[in-house]
Amino acid sequence: MVTFQLERTVPLPLEEAWRRLTAWPRHGDVVPLTRVTVVTPGPTREGTVFVARSGVGPLAFDDRMEVTVWCPPAEDEPGLVRLEKRGRIVLGWAEIEVRPGPGGRARVLWREELRLRPLPSLFDPVLRTAAQVVFGRAANRLLRRP
Repeated sequence: MVTFQLERTVPLPLEEAWRRLTAWPRHGDVVPLTRVTVVTPGPTREGTVFVARSGVGPLAFDDRMEVTVWCPPAEDEPGLVRLEKRGRIVLGWAEIEVRPGPGGRARVLWREELRLRPLPSLFDPVLRTAAQVVFGRAANRLLRRP
């Protein structure tokens, strides 16, 4: 199991950074070979479930997630969403926090604990590096695209 944290400061209002990061299907647009399907009816709230299907053909797997904390930002107050990963292969949690940053910018903190069930802990350093690259690029793309 690995943990990592990403930080970004972006020239967006809190609410817009939040909207871009929590529009779940958009994650499939920025992560290669991934499609995201929201299973429960909207809007997003505690209990919302979505599935990220990653891979190709027989090498594809589902990363099932449930929103367990949903506190959108309001009037310069930070927002926090927590996802529990409950797939057969991908386990752990992710938290995305959006807080006021300098000069009216939004500061994003993305924290994650990730475990791939069949992967022994010997591979944790490789998994951590790969996760930081993949999720870092995803965060950057989500925050850049309206």
